[in-house]
Amino acid sequence: MSKFETKYIFVTGGVLSSLGKGITSSSIATLLKHSGFKVGILKIDPYINVDPGTMSPLEHGEVFVTHDGAETDLDIGHYERFLNMDFSSKNNFTTGQVYLSVIDRERKGGYLGKTIQVIPHIVDEIKHRIRFAGEGHEILVVELGGTVGDIEGLPFLEAMREMKHEYGMERVISLHVTLIPLIRAAGELKTKPTQHSVQELRRIGITPQIIIARTEKEIPKELKNKLSMSCDVDYDCVIMAQDAKSIYQMPLNFLKEGVLVPIARFLKLPDFTPDMKEWDLLVKQILAPQNEVTIAFVGKYLSLKESYKSLTEALIHAG
Repeated sequence: MSKFETKYIFVTGGVLSSLGKGITSSSIATLLKHSGFKVGILKIDPYINVDPGTMSPLEHGEVFVTHDGAETDLDIGHYERFLNMDFSSKNNFTTGQVYLSVIDRERKGGYLGKTIQVIPHIVDEIKHRIRFAGEGHEILVVELGGTVGDIEGLPFLEAMREMKHEYGMERVISLHVTLIPLIRAAGELKTKPTQHSVQELRRIGITPQIIIARTEKEIPKELKNKLSMSCDVDYDCVIMAQDAKSIYQMPLNFLKEGVLVPIARFLKLPDFTPDMKEWDLLVKQILAPQNEVTIAFVGKYLSLKESYKSLTEALIHAG
């Protein structure tokens, strides 16, 4: 496959933040990598900060520094740990970086006196950066930070819509991570927030092909049918993402749920099966360790566990 035929999997989030879009993106990229594909991964952050380097860890979690010195989102750390690859500054960009580069070009006369607008200039810069991150890869997984419905995420969703229009469904698919809340008093799982979230996406011209349903307890068949019908996706495109003891279980859980079947179907990929034997062994060691050791560390930002994510993950990996 030539570099001009990179296929794109866009991962959006609905209902609320911190649903695990980063883990979902990492897991899908891992399954594709273990199937023999050349996979890249990109995180887009809608905040106006140029990078998270000046943000409080209590606000945003740790700053993950890549080998080329870029200060990036903590999800890049997840990507590196899951895929066992080094990523760089091109694997994470923010609204701030996009506006900074467009304004800088305008100041230097790069637009030949045109009026600079969100569409097309900001959106074109976003598309350029997405394509740049996809160079040399057969598949690029693109994670869009924030939640569908946020004002700041609209230019990124427009870029996503335009790329689907330009390249077609065989090269661009949309995967929506959403919450199926459990109302404990009634003991019921509710689909309405997901329906509204998908409606919001469709209102701006994006129809997700795959729904990743975050849930505390197993989703029954009837509820999957209801989600399939109300969100206009195939039944096998409703993928359950139930809470797990370890994030490293998620690629195996997604594989069991059959997430690769619709991905292969939509992107017209040849037959493939991921080799997850070593990964399975790794997960078993994490879930059932032979021995235990207590390690303490002193930190300033302990009220948010994400503040020292790489350190705590490094200790788990060492174990």
